[in-house]
This record gives sequence, C-alpha cells and structure tokens, in this order.
Amino acid sequence: MNNIFFEGPVMWSQIDANMHMRHSAYADFAAQARLTLLDKAGMDARQFLELHIGPILFREELIYLREVNANDTLRVTCEMTKCRPDGSRWSIRHEIYRKDGTKSAIVNVDGAWIDTKQRKLVSLPEELMTKFKAIPRSEDFTETTS
Repeated sequence: MNNIFFEGPVMWSQIDANMHMRHSAYADFAAQARLTLLDKAGMDARQFLELHIGPILFREELIYLREVNANDTLRVTCEMTKCRPDGSRWSIRHEIYRKDGTKSAIVNVDGAWIDTKQRKLVSLPEELMTKFKAIPRSEDFTETTS
C-alpha cells in the first residue's frame, strides 16, 4: 500500500448496533487522512487560518467492501483523481484497509477552496498551489475544467 496518510484504531464510539463500524466513521477516517495529506504537503491548518482559506466538500461517496470491527487498525490512503489546472476544484480517492490488508472501503470526495471570510470559492495562492500540485496522483488522474 502506498500513500498511507492515516493509521489508527477503530474505537468503541465508532461501532454501531450491528457491532461493526458505523457509516459516518468511514468519512471521519478519510477526513483525518486528508488533513494529514495536506500537512505532509506543507499546507498546515495554521496557514489556512491565516489566509482565511479552507477546503469544502461538494460530494462524498462511500463504497463499502468489507466489514470493519472494533479494535481493528485501519490504514487510509489518499490520491488526487481530478483537479483543475488552477487547483480550485479537485477530487480525492481514499482507500481504507484493515490491519490484515483487506480493502474495506473506498471514499471519493469532490471539493474546492473557500474564502472563509467572504464565503466564496477561491483558488489557492501560488505558494500553496505549488505544494498542492505535489500531492500524490492516482494512475487514472485527469486534469479537468469542471
């Protein structure tokens, strides 16, 4: 597995009545992996706060493949699958694996950047755009205008 940006245990609070990981916990693991991805690319949360820019999601798709249970350790990968040339809109695919290597879910997100003061979509400043372009890309990556 390449591009692992989060590894951690499934906690009791993430288990549902059927004794497996609840649906929203998959999204939480993916969100944490994205935050780590940005941080490792040199785009930490403090920079975003100072610039009044933040990521926003338009779509989040979860594809469940195998059950995850309490105390499993999960590994989450991140790869950019689509991006506009200016980085203003992007898509990231996460694959969630159990500690035994079994792929348990795929999380696809489509997002953009928002000016947190003006509440409008924006492009990244050049300094951050250079770092954003260095994020791992999937084999099926496409540059898009939509």
